[in-house]
Amino acid sequence: METRRDERIHKLAQALKRTDKLHLKDAAQLLGVSEMTIRRDLTEPASTVVLLGGYIVSDPKSHAGHYFISDQHGQNAARKQRLAQAAADLISENDTVFFDCGTTLPYIVDAIPDTLPFTAICCAMNTFLALKEKPACNVILSGGEFHADNALFTPIGAHSILDDLCPTLAFISAAGIDQEQGATCYNINELAMKHHAMLRARQRVLVADSSKFGKVLPARIGELRRFDLLVSDSAPEPALKSWLAQQNIPLRLPKA
Repeated sequence: METRRDERIHKLAQALKRTDKLHLKDAAQLLGVSEMTIRRDLTEPASTVVLLGGYIVSDPKSHAGHYFISDQHGQNAARKQRLAQAAADLISENDTVFFDCGTTLPYIVDAIPDTLPFTAICCAMNTFLALKEKPACNVILSGGEFHADNALFTPIGAHSILDDLCPTLAFISAAGIDQEQGATCYNINELAMKHHAMLRARQRVLVADSSKFGKVLPARIGELRRFDLLVSDSAPEPALKSWLAQQNIPLRLPKA
């Protein structure tokens, strides 16, 4: 027997056949219920739609795939929070900073003081939503095609916002850190923006929590030597730690 929740979810799924995403406020108006009711509906299992960064989208698990930001959001949260402050402390007043996609970057944004004036360049919805809450931050969101699985915007055409900007530093997130294969991630569609930011930035900062050490994912960001600094929550195993030191790649960890 179909419940009222089932009816609401069915209506949302039908609405998403006409658009790629639906703002939570618009969804509430469409269904004639409160935003809290929709949030509650979507926290229960067996839903064909999910809430992602204030927008309702089709559940990416319904597509064969690789990485879903809705899955990764709460993964290794304590580790991400620990590395976040170490990364945020790298930002100085009036810096221009590129923030990559992924679930680690919003933790870094949260750790930045609200009073610190800086300019942020971002390419992902979840990172943008965190940055817009920083009152002293000037936010530049790279537009283009939206990809719900990793909340990423990719440019349409040859021009990218990074053609016109040179960040002071770029935070590049990785899902795998390996001595031989370097830094890797799940999605190929992330590579162009990562590479462009690394090319333009004065300092390239690789961010990855310690669960990523020793892992290799399908999309290769590049050799670890391409980065000026690695920020994590704890040191890697001795062999990788020694190799990083030999390559003069500093490892930045949280203060004790």
